[in-house]
Amino acid sequence: MNIKFDTSEFTRRLKRTFDGNISYRKLFLLLFFAAVFLLYIGPSFLRWLFGHNEPVKDNTIRCMDDRLTPFYLQNLEYNVNIRHQPVFPYEHNAIPYVGNGFFGLEIQEDAHLNVFKGRALLQSVNYHPIVSVAAGGSEMHREATVVEYTSGIVHRFQCFSEGHFASYQYYAHRTMPSVLVQEIQITNTKNQLVDVELIVPRISDWPTAITKSIKLQHGSSILDYQVITGLVEMSTPAGGMSEDKRVRIVTIVARKMSRVITLKKRGTTKLELLLAINYSEPIQRDKYPTQKEITEQYAIDAMSKALQAAEHGEHNAYYALKRDHVKVWNSLWETGFHISTSKAENTLNGNDINATMYAVISHSRAYEFENLSSSQRKMDIAKALTYAEGCYDSYHTLQAENLWKKMSNLEEMNNVVASWMLTLEKQGCHNLLKAGASGVIQAMVLSFGGFRFSNQHLELNIHPKFLHRDYDFRRLNYGNMTHVNVSIAVRDDNKAVLYVALDRSDRTYYACDAGCLDIPIQLGPTRTLFPVKLTEPLTSILYITSDKAHMEDLRHAIHVKEVVEAPAHEHHVIALHKHGHSLGGLPTLFWVSIFVIIIVFHVFLCKLIVKEYCEPPDKMRYRYSKP
Repeated sequence: MNIKFDTSEFTRRLKRTFDGNISYRKLFLLLFFAAVFLLYIGPSFLRWLFGHNEPVKDNTIRCMDDRLTPFYLQNLEYNVNIRHQPVFPYEHNAIPYVGNGFFGLEIQEDAHLNVFKGRALLQSVNYHPIVSVAAGGSEMHREATVVEYTSGIVHRFQCFSEGHFASYQYYAHRTMPSVLVQEIQITNTKNQLVDVELIVPRISDWPTAITKSIKLQHGSSILDYQVITGLVEMSTPAGGMSEDKRVRIVTIVARKMSRVITLKKRGTTKLELLLAINYSEPIQRDKYPTQKEITEQYAIDAMSKALQAAEHGEHNAYYALKRDHVKVWNSLWETGFHISTSKAENTLNGNDINATMYAVISHSRAYEFENLSSSQRKMDIAKALTYAEGCYDSYHTLQAENLWKKMSNLEEMNNVVASWMLTLEKQGCHNLLKAGASGVIQAMVLSFGGFRFSNQHLELNIHPKFLHRDYDFRRLNYGNMTHVNVSIAVRDDNKAVLYVALDRSDRTYYACDAGCLDIPIQLGPTRTLFPVKLTEPLTSILYITSDKAHMEDLRHAIHVKEVVEAPAHEHHVIALHKHGHSLGGLPTLFWVSIFVIIIVFHVFLCKLIVKEYCEPPDKMRYRYSKP
């Protein structure tokens, strides 16, 4: 019996089935299940049908993403800087660095110590203190660092294809400036013991270094330590070599380390390591024998005190050390600066500013927080912080390109820091620099806006044409007991305005805008609005003082021919910073309208299709029949 398959007949029956029996609900369910099939089952079915296997995922990518996830939000806010090795194209390429003004080092396997010379930590010592898991025999490994600006801690992560990963924390301690802390956690994900090789501290090209062994007590344990002492030659004086040129005596105390460590099964192995460093002032070479013992003993005592402090942790052995260190960095960052993000090319943004500020502060000591600072030293620092006369006496530094160069390697970073220190010193901020890190960050924030302390008042000396972005200057010190906050905001009409408020104050303060022709306005904790004015000749746009009579006298001392409200910035300038091009962004209403039109079109199209195929045949015949 032969059966002939009639395609046209099958099509007519299928159409009659859908025309007569299917409802809108059934059609919706059919389309829904078809979509689910295509989205979830379709790809797997097609791979099975055509023989394509599921791509093998790189476990090191997932491992690294898990390590970095807690920092992604802070990275968007520029409070941390994530940097892979090698550097990803979109990342801010600034080296990871720890320092406290007494010593510093870049965080990478072969990094060497740096000690103070001139105005910053520019003198290298050929000792490499970083302890790290060796990656030489690994088939594949990934590495990244996270510089946490607000805490002064650098996190480092390594993920290995063999099934283990390492997390590191490094910081140059702020209250004990001789101490470097390394906290290491190596996690083994396999259910077996694993031996890994470590890169341990070492000396390179330091011929004068002499090593001896000592034992120090840490809790109930007696640990073996190395004491390395050697000479570091200072720069050769002008005129060539000299037999009596000056040198530094440098002593380093570090724990002896085994090159191989056995990891626990499916567990974490922790290493908590301290290193102490001390060095002398520049001396003549013939004084080395008498100064050597003093320098060594100071370094050994610093290590003993650090070990004792580590025993007093509440949650773990190093909790107290880290808490004290982070507290200092948080205090330093109470004074700060924020700038709105610009999408224009080659424009200074928060990532550049925070990275540069962190680098400069890392080269400065926080004397008032150090354990061994005397009460007299702390009083001198407080006095230096309150006497900032003449700082900052030049153009605002946000426009100084030489101060915002790349810091992709140690040499570039050192050059940027040295340039900042020289600029601040020569522009009237030498008293603040004497106060250490607290004064340095004050001087930098003052320089960003061209703020200047001058004869009983603080003035904001910046041209209105530069105020095309939002600025926030936080907690400027005006004496011991007063903190001033100044904000610059660009309104919808493209005009900039000033807001001034006091965090705290020990007396009554007043402010006036450019020219001081208006009555002085009393300041308080609530923000006070001031217009940005342009004067002829050009003067400062804001004055703040606690002496009302002095401010009333300023209107007669500031000789201006014309005072007008600063004109609005051109639209293309604002658009360039907000959107990355001068055309500006289209209004929200435009995009809403486009979205509504697209939805209405698709609804109409769907309705047309449904009516065409789902209405009863007799109704359609009636619709299109002749009258």
